Amino acid sequence: MQKDYKTIKESQVVISELMLPSHSNFNGKIHGGYILSLLDQIAFACASKHSGAYCVTASVDTVDFLRPIEIGELVTMKASVNYVGHSSMVIGIRVEAENIQTGDKKHCNSSYFTMVAKNSKGESVAVPGLILKTDNQIRRFAKSIKRKNMKKNRTREFQETDFSSDKYLHILEDHKAKIELDS
Repeated sequence: MQKDYKTIKESQVVISELMLPSHSNFNGKIHGGYILSLLDQIAFACASKHSGAYCVTASVDTVDFLRPIEIGELVTMKASVNYVGHSSMVIGIRVEAENIQTGDKKHCNSSYFTMVAKNSKGESVAVPGLILKTDNQIRRFAKSIKRKNMKKNRTREFQETDFSSDKYLHILEDHKAKIELDS
């Protein structure tokens, strides 16, 4: 039987993985695409644990690569449900890398994945609500609502059918863009 509400702690997921040379890019750092793959996996695990259903990635709202990850570092990802809608969940993920010889840790990435719970027919299903127990949990839920509203406004503002470049040319003046409109 599915609960109506769950605490954030009930569905948190933590994974750690040693970064190997096979995970590196041409610059000798861990490839961002590899980290994205791990982020998607932990988002799926966290969302599925919360919802009790199969979940799909609807969008990746933010991925901030803050610091490079080195070969040989231990990467730990911590995922929590930050927000729930009817069938969607925003999963916040923090990525830290640890030098296993010195113990030094660094915050390398923060990400927000929107996941949707599905049934066996591929239809969206309702997810439990969240029990918020701390100011930090309330802040994360509220920030998710703000990001969701900002995304809606951006989408609405830049609809291709309603877009008029004349309204935005002044914004481009201080940027590295040269306007050469076709007649």
